[in-house]
Amino acid sequence: MFWINASVEYISIYRFGNMSDHNRDEIFSKPVRAGKRTYFFDVKATRGRDLYMTITESKRRFDDEGNVHYQKHKIFLYREDFQNFEEGFVAAVEKIDELMATGEYRDPIAEREAKYADAEAAETNESADNSETVKAEAPAPSESNDSADDISFEDL
Repeated sequence: MFWINASVEYISIYRFGNMSDHNRDEIFSKPVRAGKRTYFFDVKATRGRDLYMTITESKRRFDDEGNVHYQKHKIFLYREDFQNFEEGFVAAVEKIDELMATGEYRDPIAEREAKYADAEAAETNESADNSETVKAEAPAPSESNDSADDISFEDL
C-alpha cells in the first residue's frame, strides 16, 4: 500500500507543483476525529479556479526520541469523479454491513462499546459499594440540642 500512497504524492506534486502554493486556495475544511486518526475533508481550488476535494488521513506518531510527527495519507478527488466515488464508497459500506451481519467478522465498534459499558458498570458498582461503606461508618446524628447551630424543623 505504501507504493500507492507514494505515487499519489508524486502525481499530486508533479501535477500541481509546490504543495505549499497548492494549499493557499483552501476554501473549506472539515476535520473528523476518529479514535487515533483524524480525517480532513478539504475543498480547494486550483489556480484555474477548478474546485476539488482532498481527503487526508492523519495519524500521530512518535519517533525513537519521543518527538511527535504526523503520518499523512492524502487522496485528491476531482468534481468529475464525485459521483463514481460516492457510488463506490456507498457500495463498499453496504458490503461491509452485509458481511458484518453474517457474524463471521470481528466488530471493533461493538467490542469498544461493550468494554466501555463494562467499565461503567464496574465504576457504578464501586461507587455503590463505597456509598454503603460510608453510610455504615457515618455516626448517628446527635439527639442533643447542646449546640446553638442545631436547628430543628419544628422551630421554623
